Amino acid sequence: MNMKLQVAIDEAFAQAQQELRARRGAEALVWLERAHILTQRRPWLHARSHWLMLQAGWQLGDLREVLGQIPRILAALLFSRIWVPIGNTGRARVSAFQPVPISEELRRLLE
Repeated sequence: MNMKLQVAIDEAFAQAQQELRARRGAEALVWLERAHILTQRRPWLHARSHWLMLQAGWQLGDLREVLGQIPRILAALLFSRIWVPIGNTGRARVSAFQPVPISEELRRLLE
């Protein structure tokens, strides 16, 4: 993995966890969407992004987010190396099969 990508992943998870500790679930989800996009091809990190999204959903009292993350955690572990919808944010309100356009910055990191 290139160093810029690793730094970006580490930053996204660190910022998300800081927001979760401060009980700012909505802000954490913004960072977790970024982490999700950057880690889609790395099963453990991909699953971690979904686990933390589940926690953010719990903080927000968002049952749809919580329940939507459970199958996504399992799918991340089982299918990340086979196929992922590039750019998908990982949120429960977005189809798990829907590719989403990504920013030029994220595209460069993933190359």
